[in-house]
Parts: sequence; C-alpha cells; structure tokens
Amino acid sequence: MSVLVADCPRCGAHSITFDVLSAVIVDQHYGWQNWYEAFSVCRHCHKSTVFVLSEYVDGDYKTLHRVGLLELDGAINPFVNVERHISLRDVVNVSAPEYVPKEIKAAFDEGAVCLTVDCPNAASTMFRLCVDLATGPLLPEGNADGLNIAIRRTLGRRLKWLFDHDHLSESLRDLSTAVKEDGNDGAHRGSLSTKDAEDLQDFTVVLLERMFTEPERLRLAEERRKTRREGD
Repeated sequence: MSVLVADCPRCGAHSITFDVLSAVIVDQHYGWQNWYEAFSVCRHCHKSTVFVLSEYVDGDYKTLHRVGLLELDGAINPFVNVERHISLRDVVNVSAPEYVPKEIKAAFDEGAVCLTVDCPNAASTMFRLCVDLATGPLLPEGNADGLNIAIRRTLGRRLKWLFDHDHLSESLRDLSTAVKEDGNDGAHRGSLSTKDAEDLQDFTVVLLERMFTEPERLRLAEERRKTRREGD
C-alpha cells in the first residue's frame, strides 16, 4: 500500500503516516505534472483527509505515470509535493467568467473563496481588484473630458467617468453602486455584509462577461464561420 507522510489537519500530528486509499488526477500542468486528490487515513487518529498533491519536479514522474500513484511501494513523498488538503475553500458556487485574463481570474477566484467561507469584506476587496484591473485600461491617455488623477486612482469616480463617457454600458450603472458605495465601505471600515459582497460579485461577473467573455465568444464564432465557408 502507498503511504504519505504529512501533517494531519484532523488531529494536529506532525509528519505522521497516512495510508493512501484512493487517488484521482484532477489537473495537469506543463504537459507532464499531474495533480491529484488523494483520499488518505491518518495512522494516529484514524480519520480521513483528502490531500491535494502535485508531482515533484525533481522526482521520477515517468515511473509514477507508468506505475500509478497507488501502486508505488512505500512512501510517495519522493514523487509528490503536499500542496494542501481539501477544505471549505473548495466549496465555491461561482466561478470566474470564461476568457478573463489570468490575473483577474486569480483575484476573482480568491474573492469567491472568501465569500464561501463567510469573509465578505475580504471577498469585496478581491472583487474590487477585479473591477480595478479590468477598467483601468479603458481610460484614455491624457486628461481629456475632465479626466484627472483622482478619477484614475479612485474606482468609484473612474466608473462614473466611464459610464458618463460611454466606455461602459449604461445598463450596468445601477449594479455598479455596489462598487462605488459598498466596496469603499468594506475596504476602509470592514462593514460589509454577505449580501453586500454578493451584490459586488454579481456586478463583477456581469462586467467581466461583457468585457471579456462575450467578445471572445463572438470572435471564436466568427472563426468557426470562416472555417466553414472556406470549405465550400
């Protein structure tokens, strides 16, 4: 039986042995590095934990791929890194919209995790970061039409300017109040409720879909149309 040496999140034992009873591949990075979720039982408290494991960059991953994680004889630690264990943070009800830039997706996913674990102020801060990263590039260079440093630096003022000058759809203006008012409250006073954070999440989702998801879907649809016509 394969075993794993790790700290137990259930009983607190350090460097204890776990029996690895089951494992599934959940992702792959760089074309070779498999990531696993491994159901394991602590030999100290006899309680189960699902660990997230990634293949060790200096390990013999070719042998691991050939034999399989559960068929290794003895400890699997020379082959894998213990990244973390599955917890409440993995219960996320809303995912980032498709085709958003990597840094914006990372901020959104962190905000969604914070909201799941009932940390609305932290969630709102990350959703505001998403909006900040997405809307900053929409501002033109220079100080035309009243654009100034305060507008560039303050998210609420920036959104108002973008709406007033038709850089964002007017249909989103009402939803944006979650950023202008509630977002500032959460960032500076820690006074947001879960409903406030959910409002901000809703605005962030719609904004990102309008800015990134819908244009990319249209572009891909146009590519497919051209490909079909080229075959005629």
